[in-house]
Parts: sequence; structure tokens; C-alpha cells
Amino acid sequence: MSRFLNPELAKIEAYIPGEQPRDMKYIKLNTNESPYPPSPSVLYAANEEEIKKLRLYSDPESKELKNALAALYALSPKNICVSNGSDEILNFAFLAFGKNKSGSGAVFPKITYGFYPVFANLYGIEAERIPLRDNFSINPDDYINKNKLTVIANPNAPTGISLTKEEIRKIVSSNPDGVVVIDEAYVDFGGETCYELIKEYDNLLVVRTFSKSRSMAGARLGFAFASEAIIEDLEKIRYSTNPYNVNRLTQLLGIKALEENDYYIKNCERIIKTRENTAKALKELGFTVLPSKTNFLFAKSEKISGEKLYEELKKRGVLIRHFSDPEISNFNRITIGSEEEMTIFVDKIKEILRLPKTLGGIQL
Repeated sequence: MSRFLNPELAKIEAYIPGEQPRDMKYIKLNTNESPYPPSPSVLYAANEEEIKKLRLYSDPESKELKNALAALYALSPKNICVSNGSDEILNFAFLAFGKNKSGSGAVFPKITYGFYPVFANLYGIEAERIPLRDNFSINPDDYINKNKLTVIANPNAPTGISLTKEEIRKIVSSNPDGVVVIDEAYVDFGGETCYELIKEYDNLLVVRTFSKSRSMAGARLGFAFASEAIIEDLEKIRYSTNPYNVNRLTQLLGIKALEENDYYIKNCERIIKTRENTAKALKELGFTVLPSKTNFLFAKSEKISGEKLYEELKKRGVLIRHFSDPEISNFNRITIGSEEEMTIFVDKIKEILRLPKTLGGIQL
């Protein structure tokens, strides 16, 4: 780093995204992308005429996209903010609500999405990081009456475990003087959404993404639901940083994806089925697999360390996500790919563990 960097920023440990190696062809089960392409109309929307329009700025209000989201989720466009990936809204939330009239501070699980502590450090927000239960679930009682910026991924990452809508309600209702952010990046894979609670609570912000269930990770499109007042806060920050944050093509592709929502629902159902079959196969191989409501599994084996399994799979062309945190270092996060990819993944594990190929098969 240069000698000109703000010393406070120099201390920050940046977020580390999942690796994207190019040295060989891999089965990528490490970044929670969808194994299925976007819907047909999305594929055909980026035509020559639309590409020519890239000489023009995008609509800073994203009116058509907001209207499409409002129609699908039965909300007012005034309750919706769209962003360059859901991380941008999370960034805005820490900046906007980490320090307020009632005080300063944020609270989130100790084991969760790695960007939360990064944002807290970036803005000098004191963060309380609450341990998970022994079974890696979040205890809602730990978040009662905090009245700080409370941020919970639901389902949680990297564990995949989900809270119920009523458990979220309990947290939101007990923190009237602090914004509660529920990050629902993975909710479409079996979790229970709480977005309708924004009609009851003015301190709830629900964050979503097109990256996972809508097969558009590369388009960078996120959105959020909240009271009109909270949306106005987020828009104030957006217009103070990058009003053209969502490009023309991404806005168009987002609208097309929403028009074919049934296509994505069916893909989620396919991924859920593959997830359950893969979990069953891993358990037959002796793995501990946490109950997942996401498009990934969090699993460990007593026969091999998490790091060693990650390394051996990578040698064989399969990428999974390993975390160095000692509390979860024996686990790995495994994205659910296609049925074929997950069969290869399980076969490679058998090869590494020298187990018979007839054991732990995936029933498609």
C-alpha cells in the first residue's frame, strides 16, 4: 500500500471473495453461483439495439425495475431500493445506521457473512459479534433489546441454517430504536422470508439479490425492502455516491428475469432436490452435514481435515470453500451444482477417502 493511505483504512482486513483460478477447468462449487443459466428472455434481451444504448446513462431511479419488483412482491416502489449487488445495500446500511441518535454500534453473529465485520471496521463502528449455539444455529434471544444496527443473514452463511419468520419478528419488535437488517440472499432455497413484516415495523430492512436464485451473479443486481423512510435514507447515500449504480443492461435483464419468475422457482426446486440427495450421500460417507435452507451445504468429516479435503478436491478439479477460522476450519462450504457435478464431487471424495464407489451414491 502507498504512504498516502489513511492510517485507519490501512488497518482494515478486506473481504476475500471466493477464488477464481484459471490454471485449469474446475467444477466450481465454491462461490454459491447457480448451475443453471438465466431464463430465455434474459439471454435474448442483450441484443444489438440495447447494446447501442450503452452510450446513454441508465435511469438513476430504476423506475421500471422497481415497478416490476413491486408487482411481484405486492409492495409499493417506494418500499424498494435497487443496487449494484446486495453488498452495496449492506454497505449503505452500515454507513447509514451504524451510528445514530440512540448511539453507535452493530451486532451480528460471530460466524456469518464475512463482509459484515469489514463494513463495521470501514466505518469505525463498534461491533458485537455473538457466538452461535453449539449446533451452529442463531439464538434469537441473543439479539433482544440491543437497539443497535442488527444484521442477520437468514438463512445464515456459511452454515445454511435458517430462522423462522416469527423468530425474526421477535428480534425486530424488541429493537425499536435500531435498524434490523435481514440478509435474505439464500431465502429462495427453502428459508422463510420476512419481507412482509416491513408493513408492521419501520426498523426492518430486508436485503435480496439476483445472484443466487436468479442466476445473475455476474450482472451485479441487488434490492431491498423497507419502510419509505429507510428507503429514503438509502437513496440519499446512493445519490451521494453513485446515482447510476445499476447499469442499463442489468436493469433490463432484471426486469426480464422477474417476468419469468416461474423458471427460477423450478430451478430452485431442482437445486433443493440435488442438495438433499448430496447431503444424504455425504452422510452415508460419514460426514456431518448441517441442515441447510440454502444452495450450499456445510459439512465435515472425521476422516480428513477440512483444509486437506479442500486441497485434494482442488487437485482433482473441484473447488469448494474452506475457511481458516478455527471454529469452522474442519468444515467446508459446498455449493450445489448440477446433478452431474455433484455426482462427480461425491465420487472424488470417495477417491480421496479410498472408499468403494458403490457407497454414498446420489439418487437423481
